[in-house]
Amino acid sequence: MIFTETKLKGAFVIEIEKLMDERGYFARAWCQREFREHGLETNFVQFNVSDSLVKGTVRGMHYQDPPYAETKLVRCTGGAVFDVMVDLRPDSPTFLQWISEILTPENGKMMYIPKGFAHGFQTLANQSMVFYQVSEFFAPDYYRGVRWNEPQLAITWPGDVTVISERDKNWADFDLAHVNALAGMV
Repeated sequence: MIFTETKLKGAFVIEIEKLMDERGYFARAWCQREFREHGLETNFVQFNVSDSLVKGTVRGMHYQDPPYAETKLVRCTGGAVFDVMVDLRPDSPTFLQWISEILTPENGKMMYIPKGFAHGFQTLANQSMVFYQVSEFFAPDYYRGVRWNEPQLAITWPGDVTVISERDKNWADFDLAHVNALAGMV
């Protein structure tokens, strides 16, 4: 695997290394030893899948508060997504900055999203499937979100939003006081 740290400290784009032959390719998508050697989380306790039926669907921007803050490893296993992470760590020099990456099964890229980040995506194709490995169990009382079109984040989405949940559409305005609860996770 190829680990590339992004401008957001602790956040990585990870690419698989394809071993090609006449059958196609073989690649390692997860290796505890390699993740540990890069100082990354290796204890993933829950694996989740989402399947978005319609191009333009937005899911996000989600995170969990401490003590259930979670690290995510996200990959696209069908279709294509414009994947986004936002640094919500108040003590970070990249606080409120975001990065994006197009994830497809063909490019094999994954996003490593550390604790203290919000995550979301927009589908670029119908039937887009995303596979998430997470380091904490889902804790509904600690589940939070930032609106996908929050002006303070100014995320440049690639297209019109065709489908979005009521919850994601109606997250409250960005609340710096609440996000300060994430301090100390840098």
